[in-house]
Amino acid sequence: MLTNNSTLELIGNTPIMQLHHFDTGCCRLLIKLECNNPNGSIKDRTALSIINAAEKNGELRPGQGIIEATAGNTGISLAAIARMKGYPLTTVVPDKMSREKIDLLNIMGVHVVITRSDVSRGHPDYYLDFAETISREKSLFYTNQFANAANIDAHYHTTGPELWQQTEGQINAFVCGVGTGGTLTGTGRYLKEHNPDIDIVLADPEGSLLAPKVKGKSGMEAGSWLVEGIGEDFVPDNCDLSLVDHAFSITDHDAFQHTRALFSRELILAGTSTGVLLAAALQYCRQQTIPKTVVTLACDTGYRYLSKAFNADWLEQHHLAGDSETL
Repeated sequence: MLTNNSTLELIGNTPIMQLHHFDTGCCRLLIKLECNNPNGSIKDRTALSIINAAEKNGELRPGQGIIEATAGNTGISLAAIARMKGYPLTTVVPDKMSREKIDLLNIMGVHVVITRSDVSRGHPDYYLDFAETISREKSLFYTNQFANAANIDAHYHTTGPELWQQTEGQINAFVCGVGTGGTLTGTGRYLKEHNPDIDIVLADPEGSLLAPKVKGKSGMEAGSWLVEGIGEDFVPDNCDLSLVDHAFSITDHDAFQHTRALFSRELILAGTSTGVLLAAALQYCRQQTIPKTVVTLACDTGYRYLSKAFNADWLEQHHLAGDSETL
């Protein structure tokens, strides 16, 4: 019998499919379904890698408490893995995160601390600074996904090789966003080592500082955006922007419309960060003059955004309503 012994064995090796119902110009656009990981997002890879590494090097002791600053998905993945391994978990979550994520963390027995999303790095109420303070005060293991090298390792050793194998080495461009930088850096390094001509394309919410930095626009102040999980007002330690060949800034309106279009046209129910990636990937594809194989990600499941991206009243309230069929 072909069986698995736990959900940990189901992490990774996610399927990849071609999109057929969007204008991709002369290119072939593929999407890797990270939403099919057992806990619904690409962060399963990160969480498992960080905990395994911390156990191996002795940073994490049996029964010790864990804390993480998270937009929700890493917290959910950590919650599942920590529960299986016997570690209590605290998450520090910005207040703009979806109700579904917070409810799920509560159901999983996580101590959820909600802090402000209207402050920047260095402010004591910023979710990263807040988590660091609590970790010191309560002697918790701070997973620190923004600077933990095990985050990069997860994607260098799994996501990158899977993309290379699944496309039989024919991948010409990889489109991803940056939350912590682990996906871009780990996957980008692996792919560039195998073919330096592969384009690494940054998809960034408008208001984030990362795409402007790639384009040489320094000194800008960060704005605000409603998309969850990607975009930053600082460059995370794990983010190697030197790998990036092209960068696109995507408005909230375009992100939410592409998220809804992906479901209505391809029946892929993904989150709003995927809408950013899809919008950027389509722009990149349409700019090409020779055929290329372009790959992007469905980063997480759209079930975590039913009250936002798939709620007509919420979209209307935030001036994000529109006809996704006209994209």
